Amino acid sequence: MKILLTFLTTVIGMTLAALLWAYSGLYDMGADRHHLPLTSRLIAALRDRSIATHSKTIEPPDLNDASLVLKGAGQYASMCTGCHLAPGMKDTEMRPGLYPLPPNLSRVRVDPKAAFWVIKHGVKMSAMPAWGASHDDAAIWSIVAFVQKLPMLDAAGYKAIVAKAPPDEEMEMSMDGSGKEKGKERAETH
Repeated sequence: MKILLTFLTTVIGMTLAALLWAYSGLYDMGADRHHLPLTSRLIAALRDRSIATHSKTIEPPDLNDASLVLKGAGQYASMCTGCHLAPGMKDTEMRPGLYPLPPNLSRVRVDPKAAFWVIKHGVKMSAMPAWGASHDDAAIWSIVAFVQKLPMLDAAGYKAIVAKAPPDEEMEMSMDGSGKEKGKERAETH
């Protein structure tokens, strides 16, 4: 009984100490202050295992469908390059201030199931939004299809495919609601 009481007292004491430390505000939550290596490894393991577990039953459509890839090119150019870059891009104004630094998707291949899950649901405390709140699964699969081709593109190839991308209904409404086409502007700016 004495061992159990000692154990419970220790657990309660450690819990109270952790709560007081958290409430003190001493931990620096600034994105310019990196985690300790052990903390980084634990967060990465939690993130990677969570994504793998939640994405394993997802069934991708035909990601080689040219129209799907083309639609994804426009989506990616409009929504993703600020953080994940494009072929020929060195950096953006926002990207260096993000922690953790998002992967440069023009240089890495990603698992399609994991990519779909991450794009749809986002990643907590990483600046990766849950695009599923504003985009249907078909739009998300188009981005995944394009991201599969992205590492094989050079800057000229990237610009060419984005220029051919169909206008996206969700991105076409101008601020005044006039519906003026912006597809060409989008292609020229990226």
